[in-house]
Amino acid sequence: MDFLELSDRIIDSAGSHKQISAAATNRRQAPTDFSIIYSKDLLPASGGEKVTKEFLHELLNILLGYICKSSRRSGKVLDFHHPHQLKEGLEGFSLQLTDKPETLEQILVDCRDTLKYGVNTGHPRFFNQLSSGLDLIGLAGEWLTSTANSNMFTYEVSPVFILMEEVLLKKMQGIVGWSDDEGDGIFCPGGTISNLYSILVARYYFYPEVKTRGMRALPQLAIFTSEHVGLVNLEGSIKCQWKFLSSIQSHYSVKKSAAVLGMGSENVLMVKCDESGKMIPVELESSIVAGLVPFYVNATAGTTVYGAFDPFNDIADICHGHNLWMHVDAAWGGGLLMSDRHRMKLQGIERAWSVTWNPHKMMGVPLQCSVILIKKRGLLQDCNELGAEYLFQRDKPYDVSYDTGDKSIQCGRHVDVFKFWLMWKAKGSEGFGSQVNKCLENAEYLYDQLQRRTGFELVFKNKPEHSNVCFWYIPPTMRGLPPGPDRDTRLHQVAPRIKHRMMEQGSVLIGYQPLGDKVNFFRCVFSNPATQQEDVDFLLDEITRLGNDL
Repeated sequence: MDFLELSDRIIDSAGSHKQISAAATNRRQAPTDFSIIYSKDLLPASGGEKVTKEFLHELLNILLGYICKSSRRSGKVLDFHHPHQLKEGLEGFSLQLTDKPETLEQILVDCRDTLKYGVNTGHPRFFNQLSSGLDLIGLAGEWLTSTANSNMFTYEVSPVFILMEEVLLKKMQGIVGWSDDEGDGIFCPGGTISNLYSILVARYYFYPEVKTRGMRALPQLAIFTSEHVGLVNLEGSIKCQWKFLSSIQSHYSVKKSAAVLGMGSENVLMVKCDESGKMIPVELESSIVAGLVPFYVNATAGTTVYGAFDPFNDIADICHGHNLWMHVDAAWGGGLLMSDRHRMKLQGIERAWSVTWNPHKMMGVPLQCSVILIKKRGLLQDCNELGAEYLFQRDKPYDVSYDTGDKSIQCGRHVDVFKFWLMWKAKGSEGFGSQVNKCLENAEYLYDQLQRRTGFELVFKNKPEHSNVCFWYIPPTMRGLPPGPDRDTRLHQVAPRIKHRMMEQGSVLIGYQPLGDKVNFFRCVFSNPATQQEDVDFLLDEITRLGNDL
């Protein structure tokens, strides 16, 4: 039944349908001609209510059609076109902007084509990124959020959303393992910004004078994270050098944050990891060298490529002994805290001083939804507040502690809380846990299949901790080659060439990358609860089909 008919029918007790609107019948017989209607004719234009409803009904039909197709395995994951093709225009779809307004008919066509030529990240065979799937409750929350069009800086503008954020933050802090009398946080535009907040607040905690006097007032500092590009040269002419420690498994946002905060990406020090991607505690200890003032260690819960979890308790012991700020980047792995079966993989996270957690990844909340949690209450506010008088007046007729906008380095802040809150209401904590369990079951199934099938080789033999599974496909022509540079050179080309064919066909999508001394390999990640074991089988069959002749 067309969506337009929904409000015009009733269902009696016998289940029969009755028409109740003659106007609706006329409307279906003579649909609105949007080729002569423009946006100026919509609300708030006088008399614009009828055409506004009809336009939104048409738009909703487009969206509902896309949603229904998104989970059909017979449909494509993407209809790939090169940038120059999209720029030049395809079948009436043009990216160019005009001086004169387009009709609503063209606007609807543009909406259809935007979805048509985009990537269907809700498809059960989209394995390309950590964020996938299409949760309908979350989608409804996003629609409502855009309808409200509010801003998250003061209670007077967003009273309900501000309180929802407080509820969610307290819930997440409790799940991390912090007590009721500690914990603060804020929703951020992505995990990179959440990680940046952790370094910003850590720096302020140890050296609050940086807020007013700048970095010239500080000693030579060091930050540590797991190995990414190797140990950097500590020599330099800049008086105030900041040093970080990281790893090849840590997210690049640590280096990016160092650059943004004026500390320099070269001053991120990398700690070696074991073969499964975990930071080696003894290497962290030995990296704390004389002549530097360490202050921050970044540990990771669920590394981007391998899905590894650092040994948090061992790292926390070292941080405690040296009085270092311990941050856990759980952007990818935080969702496992919702699972009774898997949360023990994050044992020790409660000892962190700050935590990044992205519900838009493992928990399936629509993009974007990221949180920075700070253990010491009030520190986030002290670090960032400037008290703009046009927003944060102290004599308002309510408790102004709910004006949370001065915790943020932003002024305007998008409402990311409602879709998450609504999903939690719909699923409960148990529902999120079941969703996580299913994704990791899919990863275990893929791991098992890779060991059974000819032509596939695991990057490392251990069973995956998270839903990441990394592997090579070895074409028949290469299976007799001995290990060495020639084999590596040829194998390095296999994944990109299969991915190229895969994008042209559009039937499935998976990512690849090199890492350290390892040549290009596939990385499959599971975060879409719609994915089934049959989709895993299809992925391996398709890789074999597309790469068999290489």
